[in-house]
Amino acid sequence: MHEFPARRATFRANFDLLRFLRENSFPPKQLNTREKFENPAIPPRGLYWRQMPEATLALPVETTDQRRISAPGFLLQVSRPGLWTTTALFYLMPLGHSNFIRSAVFWIGLFYILLPLGLLLYGVNDIADAENDLRNPRKGTYLFGSRGAHEQLAALRWQIAVAQIPFLVLFFYLLGPRILWWFALMLFAVGVYNAPRFGLKGQPPFDVLIQASYLLVFVLSSWLNHVAQLPWQTFLFGALFAMHSHIFGEVMDIEPDRLSGRRTTATTIGPAASKFLIAAILSTESLLVHFYFGDAIVTGFLGLGSVWFVLDALLFWKNRHYTPFQMRLFLWGWNAVAVLGMLWNWNHTTLTHAHPFTGN
Repeated sequence: MHEFPARRATFRANFDLLRFLRENSFPPKQLNTREKFENPAIPPRGLYWRQMPEATLALPVETTDQRRISAPGFLLQVSRPGLWTTTALFYLMPLGHSNFIRSAVFWIGLFYILLPLGLLLYGVNDIADAENDLRNPRKGTYLFGSRGAHEQLAALRWQIAVAQIPFLVLFFYLLGPRILWWFALMLFAVGVYNAPRFGLKGQPPFDVLIQASYLLVFVLSSWLNHVAQLPWQTFLFGALFAMHSHIFGEVMDIEPDRLSGRRTTATTIGPAASKFLIAAILSTESLLVHFYFGDAIVTGFLGLGSVWFVLDALLFWKNRHYTPFQMRLFLWGWNAVAVLGMLWNWNHTTLTHAHPFTGN
C-alpha cells in the first residue's frame, strides 16, 4: 500500500524533468510562417536544436542571401568580371597600336565579349554546375562567378539567348553571313564542353584542349575592327595561354570537383603535377615569344611565371589547397598582369607580327 505514493512521486519528478527540458531545449514560442521565412536559421518547433549540425543551418541562409542579389547583379556575377581583363586582352591583341578609341564598333564589340558573350560562356557552365557550385567556396562572388538559386538559373536560360539576339543581328549587318559560322562554332564549343553526359569538362585532357575556342575572340576582333588576322604563332600562343589559365582554375577547384565526383585534368593528376604542367606550358609560351616575336620582356615575364609554379609545386603549397583569400589575391594579381599586357601590346604591338625563325 505504501508503493503508490512512491510511484506518484516518481511520476511527478519525471514530469517536472520533461517540462524543464522542453522549456530549456526548444524555442520558447511557436513561430508563425512569416517568421520562419524571414529567418530560416531559426529551427522549427519540435526539433532538438542544440544537436542540429551547423551545416544544416548554414545552407538555407546562403541560398536566401543569393536570392537577395538583384537580377542585374546576378547577371553581372555570371559574366565573370574577374576574367574581364583576360577577355579584353584577347580582344585588343589583334589591334596593336591602331586608332580604335573613337570607333563605335570597337566599343560595341568590347561590350559584347565582356557581358553577353560572358553570359553565354559562363552562364551555361553555371547551369550545368549548379549542384557542384554549392560546395565551391569561390562561387557567389563577382570575381569568380555566381552561385545561383534555382529560380535564377531557370531564368538564366532565356536571358542568355535574349542577350545574343541583338548582337547577332547587328554583326550580321556589319559582317555578313560569316558571323553565322562564328556563332555556330562558339555554340558548338559551349555545348560540347557542358553537355550533361559526354561533355568535355569531365574528360581530361579534352577539358583543357577545348579552351582553344577562346581564339574566336581574336577572329571577331579582327573582323569588327578591320585589321588583319593574327599570325598562326599568336594563335598558338593564345591557345596555350587559355589552357594554362584553365588548368590554374581547375587547381583552385580540386576540392569541390573531387567531392562532386568530377574528373578534370587537375583532379586526375593532382595539384602539384598540375602546377608542373602549367609551368611547362608557360615555358613553351616563353620560347614561342622569344623565337618568333623577339620580345625579351614578355619572354622573361612568362619564364618567371614558370619558375613560380615550379616553386609552388616543390616548396610553397605543393599538394595543399589554396584558401579563398589566397585565391582572391591570385586573381587580383592575374588581373594586374592582364592590364599590363594590354598596355604593353598597345605600345609595342609585339604579338601582331611574327618574325621568321631562322635558327641563328
